[in-house]
Amino acid sequence: MAIKIAFIGAGSTIFMKNIIGDVLHYPALSDANIALMDIDSTRLEESELVANKMVASMGVEAQVSTYTDQRAALDGADFVVVAFQIGGYKPCTATDFDIPKSYGLDQTIADTLGIGGIMRGLRTVPHLWSVCEDMLELCPEATLLQYVNPMAINIWAIGAKYPQIKQVGLCHSVQGTAEELARDLDVAVSDLKYRAAGINHMAFFLEFEERLKDGTCRDLYPALKAGYEEGRYPTATGANERCPNIVRYEVLKHFGLFVTESSEHFAEYVPWFIKSHRPDLIEQFRIPLDEYPLRCEEQIADWATQAEALRKAPTIEVPKSHEYAATIMNSITTGAPAVIYGNVPNSGQIAQLPMGAAVEVPCLVDGSGIQPTVVNDIPPQLIAMMRTNINVQELTVQALMAENREYIYHAAMMDPRTAAELDLRQIRKLVDDLLVAHGDWMPDWINNGSAA
Repeated sequence: MAIKIAFIGAGSTIFMKNIIGDVLHYPALSDANIALMDIDSTRLEESELVANKMVASMGVEAQVSTYTDQRAALDGADFVVVAFQIGGYKPCTATDFDIPKSYGLDQTIADTLGIGGIMRGLRTVPHLWSVCEDMLELCPEATLLQYVNPMAINIWAIGAKYPQIKQVGLCHSVQGTAEELARDLDVAVSDLKYRAAGINHMAFFLEFEERLKDGTCRDLYPALKAGYEEGRYPTATGANERCPNIVRYEVLKHFGLFVTESSEHFAEYVPWFIKSHRPDLIEQFRIPLDEYPLRCEEQIADWATQAEALRKAPTIEVPKSHEYAATIMNSITTGAPAVIYGNVPNSGQIAQLPMGAAVEVPCLVDGSGIQPTVVNDIPPQLIAMMRTNINVQELTVQALMAENREYIYHAAMMDPRTAAELDLRQIRKLVDDLLVAHGDWMPDWINNGSAA
């Protein structure tokens, strides 16, 4: 029997194209029933067109259906892919940048941690919980493949409220960073051997080696460190000129290992790189302030052209991406084993971190499902760095679970970047301003009472 894949947030057409395109490459998945769901009927129609053209181009038997009703899409699903942005770029993401900026608090991406990540988590988790509620009724054995940010807050909150849901949070930062470092080192990606672990957007390569022709492996860390000291890395080749990886190499220099998330992301998770009174740091480390709004504007401008081209094309090229979703579906469906990097609630996989927190570790996937591995050798200085982010994640989850507004203030006060720039009274006022500005995008309990 063909499997059913429900894609919630399928109006993200390019991302849908990557995930569903990957699915169609696997013989065991190529006849899947694909249920695309989005609340934006126009974007959904565009995604339906692209999905059907991919099916036709590859000559497979998958069936595509569309829904604006979440429950109808989920009914009987074997796998549920979630990829939505509550509140969109406008109004919500723009608000997350504009109001903090009025306080002198600059951000780069603002979707994972910091005041922007906290606000996005408060908007997003209730909608993920609604997906879980519907899954328990309509497809209780389905696996939830969660691509929504803030990833760590989301995974923790789902695990806390719906522990029976089989879930994994998926990101491309590990494999993406491996490709970037391979370019710097002029090493074939296929020759790399690595192991990483930590939390989403703050995992580190514990091993990073090159497989040699004689069967041995060469540790690549000495070359990375020497290349940075000598000014050869990061290279510009293949990299985003606007966002070079200088921050991550600087962290490698001082903390010993390379982090798996991009420099523009990582700069706002720690207190050392973005300071209003130190513009020299912004210049030295090439930190792209307001990078996410700029990307959104570029993508909006590009999409009309892309959409028209996809509409007119008689066939669509379907290359495989480096996302993990289809690999997971294939392994669970066929039993063929695979190793992926996934975010799961901590049940002892990283004993140095709190139970329940979302941890990112290597996972074996086969017919038994997703089986995260244990990692017990993360250096203590990196565990300490992760805890500074986990503090914010935990307090945000506690705010949502307890419906307690005070925990929102505390989460913002404990955020490394926010605390490095603002005092306690400023932070409390900033939170109040953001919660009011977001209005109905927030859960009812947040703005029903007066600010504390």
